[in-house]
Amino acid sequence: MIRPRVTALAGASQEDVSRRWEQILQELRVTQTGTQIISGFLLSVAFQQMFTKLPGHARAIYLVLVVLACVATLLGLLPVVQHRKRPERDPDRRLVATCSRILIALLLLVTLLAIGVAVFIFDVVLGGIAALVAGVVALIAGILIWVLPAHAHVWRSKHGRETAVTERAPLSRSSR
Repeated sequence: MIRPRVTALAGASQEDVSRRWEQILQELRVTQTGTQIISGFLLSVAFQQMFTKLPGHARAIYLVLVVLACVATLLGLLPVVQHRKRPERDPDRRLVATCSRILIALLLLVTLLAIGVAVFIFDVVLGGIAALVAGVVALIAGILIWVLPAHAHVWRSKHGRETAVTERAPLSRSSR
């Protein structure tokens, strides 16, 4: 059995592990909402009168998107299931590391799903060329949302700068 490495959390206190776990759960909530909206949209498409008139390739794209949405929904439930299998216990490093990897896989899947939805909508509304352009633009945007944060982190590390959020003074109680 392959066990996830927990080196990133190796020296972390239980408080840090619990905080990271809460962050993962919050990120899952956000992702789950988006996935449910896309899934609902996809499910409604099959019941439209125009669906029967879609060309074969559009139906194939649609079915691939439905499968991606179902897999994304189920993958988003996996960390919750793992947590529920451990009643009344604080999350441990291995659980947090595993669920962090699941979340990354889920985010990649949702990125692919969003790209596919853009292609599908543009294909149905405007045709193949527009779908191709929309797919390329969405793919570039999808790549950028994965690449830019890593490069920003490297740039900040190289130049010895923190993010703008961490440079701000904390809000006083009276200014909240």
